[in-house]
Amino acid sequence: MAASEPIQTISKLTPLTDILLTVDAEVKPVTPRTIEVFAAAGRTLAADGLAPSRPASALALQDGWALSADETLGAGSHTPSPLVRTPSRIEVGQALPAGTDSVAPIDAVKVIDGRAEALIVVNPGDGVLAAGTDSDSAIPLRRAGERLRNTDLAAFSAAGIARITVREPRIRVLPVRGSGIINAAARLVAADIERRGGAARLDDSGRGLDVAMAAESADAIVAIGGTGSGRNDSSVQTLAREGQLTVHGMALTPGETSAFGFVGVRPVLLLPGRLDAALSVWLIVGRRLLDRLAAAKSGDNEPTETLTLARKVSSTIGLAEVVPVRRNGTEAEPMAIKYLSLSSLTRSDGWILVPADSEGYSAGSSVQVRPWP
Repeated sequence: MAASEPIQTISKLTPLTDILLTVDAEVKPVTPRTIEVFAAAGRTLAADGLAPSRPASALALQDGWALSADETLGAGSHTPSPLVRTPSRIEVGQALPAGTDSVAPIDAVKVIDGRAEALIVVNPGDGVLAAGTDSDSAIPLRRAGERLRNTDLAAFSAAGIARITVREPRIRVLPVRGSGIINAAARLVAADIERRGGAARLDDSGRGLDVAMAAESADAIVAIGGTGSGRNDSSVQTLAREGQLTVHGMALTPGETSAFGFVGVRPVLLLPGRLDAALSVWLIVGRRLLDRLAAAKSGDNEPTETLTLARKVSSTIGLAEVVPVRRNGTEAEPMAIKYLSLSSLTRSDGWILVPADSEGYSAGSSVQVRPWP
């Protein structure tokens, strides 16, 4: 920072709800693109995933005998039921012969001297995959806005779908300075972007924020470091000069010095150079930003666990707060507040969010625990 430049200061802390409303209103989805199915893990569907009706005709779900269930009425191991004709052997995936509606297990039919007997009663549809029940062309396998799991991709491929249309935001992650903590935070954010369906580009530390913002090879920029009032902190001033500064100062702890804005239509999120603060803001604001870029349904594939708080958590009215907790049976034990030490992050099992309108939670309160990235 040049000597003549003013020191970065925060005039007010913007409420978290206002920031999230701004993200929802101003961040636009990226352009969809079509990719190979097995390259789409974690990506967000841009259009409903439709498959042809499958199967076209009834298929066997097990190896056995294809027969008409009516012929087995009254059958039992001591009172076999004679079959009019010897049933056809059938294997998994084969189409049922005409005049049959079920598949009996191999040991359910006895054939002696060309005569066949049923040893058990078989119901219509037993051992059969009916036409159109594997996938229905009118019902999407997955809907637009849903993140794709590996199981989804396997099902799409089995249904004959080779390529699908997704939204995959390209996020440039920039460590503003080369400290170990900032680099660690940048790698954490980049890994979470990839896991949640984005394509992260992790820049070398020290690359200028103005250079990153001038490049057009990303849909958004996340920069870490330089948001405070230190002698070398200038990230917020750079954003204000080169783009549009929407927020500097978030009512979220840890992470109060964070900033948010745009360069052109591309959102820029500035995270503090502390690991706990960068993580906190990324979890609440960064993930919301990524969801909007991907047009993903908020909270999709985000597991939570309801536990009972082991002891009181106090919080400041007006500040939302991320609190790490450790699971102890059915209880959640708070590990830290305000500053989240490295040990509290590694020894905790997840985190809770105390809303800004709350003074905290009393012991015995039910809380929603979310896993760390």
